Amino acid sequence: MSLPDSFFTIQSPAKGEFKDKGSKFLAFAIPIVDEDQAKEELKNLRKEHYAAAHVCWAYVIGCNGEIEKSSDDREPSGTAGKPILRVLLEKKLTFVLIAVVRYFGGKLLGVPGLIQAYGEAAKDSILNSQMLERKVYYRVFQACEFERQHEIIRIGKQNQLKFFPDYFESNPGITIDIPPSSKEMVTESLNLYGLASFIELEVIFS
Repeated sequence: MSLPDSFFTIQSPAKGEFKDKGSKFLAFAIPIVDEDQAKEELKNLRKEHYAAAHVCWAYVIGCNGEIEKSSDDREPSGTAGKPILRVLLEKKLTFVLIAVVRYFGGKLLGVPGLIQAYGEAAKDSILNSQMLERKVYYRVFQACEFERQHEIIRIGKQNQLKFFPDYFESNPGITIDIPPSSKEMVTESLNLYGLASFIELEVIFS
């Protein structure tokens, strides 16, 4: 699957809340980088809210949102995790965890009531967050003599590239950040100049 040129996430943690029939639903939207961080954040929330009846959650991870997971945490199937996940998908957010902590108020809400409560709490946390668009780049190294770096820079100006010249005599060249949509075109342009294929170093976000 090809990478997008950008994706949307949230800048920092945010909170939301929903109340119904005495039950309180506290939502926590948290930016994450991977599943390990999501598990750690959930562990911390369970410690902090040890008296809560449920800690239900959902997260999306990956530039294309490749990883989607959710949990009802003993609520009736499909009443908690999926409504939370739906909020992330509707907002097209990734690298975000939303956990909703429920303090039971003594009255049952029923399936429709639970779906509404978890969904509304999750929405409120996103409404209180600041969305952030992050750019995606392939960071590559193009070997070339110093005298030829201007040719690469000329190509780059046409394709919104970022440059980081390397002046090491043992391995002269230039490090380039390339948007995914420009990668094929840049490769073809470099080949036209008779430059060897670049070395792909990593995928970065900015």
